[in-house]
Amino acid sequence: MKCFQYILFCVLFFAAPARASSETEKLLKELEECILNKDQYLVQKQERINDLVGKLQQAGDNKKRVMEICERLFTEYKSFIYDSAFKYVIKINDLADESGNPYFINRARIKMGFSFLSSGLFKESLDIFDNLKPSLADTALRKEYYSIFARTYFDLADYDNDDHFAREYRRMGNLYLDSAIHLLDDHTPEYWSAIGLKKMKSGDLEGSADAFNYLLSKYSLSDHEMAIATSSLGYVYSQLGRTNEAIDMLIKAAIADIKSSTKETVALRNLAVHLYNKGDVDRAYRYIKIAFDDATFYNARHRKIEIGAVLPIIEGERISTIERQKKQLMQYSVLLTLLSVLIIVFALIIYKQLKELKEVKRKLQETNNDLRLMNESLLETNKIKEKYIGYFFKVNSIYIEKIEEFQKAVHRKIVSRQFDDLDDLIKNSYFKKERENLYINFDKIFLKIFPHFVDEFNTLFREEDRIILREDELLNTDLRIFALMRLGISDNEQIAKFLNYSVNTIYTYKTKIKNKSIVPRNEFEDRIMAIKAL
Repeated sequence: MKCFQYILFCVLFFAAPARASSETEKLLKELEECILNKDQYLVQKQERINDLVGKLQQAGDNKKRVMEICERLFTEYKSFIYDSAFKYVIKINDLADESGNPYFINRARIKMGFSFLSSGLFKESLDIFDNLKPSLADTALRKEYYSIFARTYFDLADYDNDDHFAREYRRMGNLYLDSAIHLLDDHTPEYWSAIGLKKMKSGDLEGSADAFNYLLSKYSLSDHEMAIATSSLGYVYSQLGRTNEAIDMLIKAAIADIKSSTKETVALRNLAVHLYNKGDVDRAYRYIKIAFDDATFYNARHRKIEIGAVLPIIEGERISTIERQKKQLMQYSVLLTLLSVLIIVFALIIYKQLKELKEVKRKLQETNNDLRLMNESLLETNKIKEKYIGYFFKVNSIYIEKIEEFQKAVHRKIVSRQFDDLDDLIKNSYFKKERENLYINFDKIFLKIFPHFVDEFNTLFREEDRIILREDELLNTDLRIFALMRLGISDNEQIAKFLNYSVNTIYTYKTKIKNKSIVPRNEFEDRIMAIKAL
């Protein structure tokens, strides 16, 4: 047994990648501890959010207080969860528009532009900033406007990665960054961060490194600010060929990102690439998976695509490493043929490796399929948005029918005196209410995606024939029939099942409505399908 342990030690020793420096190992250990405790940081983040949500509910009709709390909630969410950040930035913009105050409106629009930028919606972000008038804002807002506008162009240049377009995007980014720097106090961390970024994007890497090092040494930074500075410095060191220093900076950035619960980040992804290049494939694979999970959690489209280009490469190398280990184990097993016990041990190891290899290959295939589906979903977001609601309500309709059938079956057993306390299960019938709730939920979700459906539907009729809903109605039966059609459910039988009518009744409804329309019958359904989602 000692002989086997010695041989295994030699195998692992010579096959292991080169060890990192003691400082890097110390930082990696700290990062591993942060990863293990990341849920605790998320709990702290959620507690802050919950506290703000409670204060928002208490604010009532105090619009100034509501806007203040919504801005704080946006700050908590803006690098954490895009959908929630977008929800509050919409609220902030609505309140700003209601106020009519140019300062509030500009500030709200800047936050919306940042929200779009963080999620990879570059065109939408640029549209926001192009329509702003920074001259109407005070100095603080103008600094924020120029800084975020510059970052939009820089991120767009990195995303396109095309010499022709990226060069122009970087030029525009530098112009806006110059405007921001002109307004910044040179004794602030914001100034030195902007200087470091300016020099980085202008090709002055040594100057950029000096600026970021000055920032880190002279100022007390928050975790999020620390993450941005060290991540940027890590990139600069990478470009200068100072790989070990780049890795140390990226580890510090990843630690700060985890402590601040930042999901929209690049540090862990870039760190994984460096570790992969140094041969630390297992750790690189774990980190790139965490980076992908964070990008998915935040819903950062461009980050998922960037990570998606790296993940298969690292995972492929991980498979190769497992295959090499398998071959080595097989070679050493031949040398130990005279030791039957050791042969059995090696056989078990090889068997385990084969199972792991098969599992890894399966996961690789699943990952590739997920990436393909993700790319398709990014191109057809609206199409998916429409279809998933249709599928959801179709399933709920089937569920209700099955429950009704179950109730009938149970009732028959009771009538036939085949019961063991079955009556308790059915005496409180709630199926009618469940169906009503289903329709209410359908109406709410449908109108959230097609908020102008009722108005556009009414444009297809004369004034006297238009549908006027009661105060307690979101949609009525007429509207629901064509709402289902707008979601792609054109089969009368499916519509009838969902609305609990006969097929003939559905046909009668549709015929009556089409007869009233000012649109030709053969064009009516096409006009319904042309109603746009939000």
